[in-house]
Amino acid sequence: MKFIEVNNCYKVYKNGVSAIADLSLNINKGEFVFVIGASGSGKSTLIKMLYREEKPTKGTVSIGGVNVGKLRNRTVFKLRRKLGIVFQDFKLLPKLTVYENVAFALECIGLKSKEIRPKVIKALEQVGLKDKLRSFPNELSGGEQQRVCIARAIVNDPKLLICDEPTGNLDPKTSKEIMQVLEDINKELGTTIVMATHDKEIVNRMKKRVIVLDSGVLLEDHEKGRYKASETV
Repeated sequence: MKFIEVNNCYKVYKNGVSAIADLSLNINKGEFVFVIGASGSGKSTLIKMLYREEKPTKGTVSIGGVNVGKLRNRTVFKLRRKLGIVFQDFKLLPKLTVYENVAFALECIGLKSKEIRPKVIKALEQVGLKDKLRSFPNELSGGEQQRVCIARAIVNDPKLLICDEPTGNLDPKTSKEIMQVLEDINKELGTTIVMATHDKEIVNRMKKRVIVLDSGVLLEDHEKGRYKASETV
């Protein structure tokens, strides 16, 4: 079942740089997809178009049948409420505890405390951090901080989890642990995951669908792909 549809999409920035060129692809509900390619290949632009940080210059990007490029700026927040986004840098609020950081995502959309607590506990259990509720970000390892970010991203049960280089600041062992968390979320919750990465070890080990971009063009699309040497930075 098609969930994400990118049709004849182009993105040209105001400085004239072409980031995406005639890109068309479909991602089904429940898939786990890696987006790879060298720096400047268009990975980040594609990711940003999915959560409407950028709009296509031409063509369409649709999620769940909604053309996100046509959304008015004042309604974009409604789209993002239905998405989870995990970045390379953790973006945690340093003066809030783990519980408060995750709960903040629900407070922003107006949920009441009695609704928030079970959702936060469930999300932290999912990422293996239920015992860190009262810890502050500076008391956590890098891997634990990224787990908090993932918990915050999934706390509202999104249908789509977008990950932009989520292991970029982590060592190989911790990266492997984070990828196991993401795979569990994909399998157990049925969440569609789209992840941009440069980490060839992760891509080769997990054998998920791999979309390869080159200068904004779809170069390859493999169901169980690998990260070839020519696609590294």
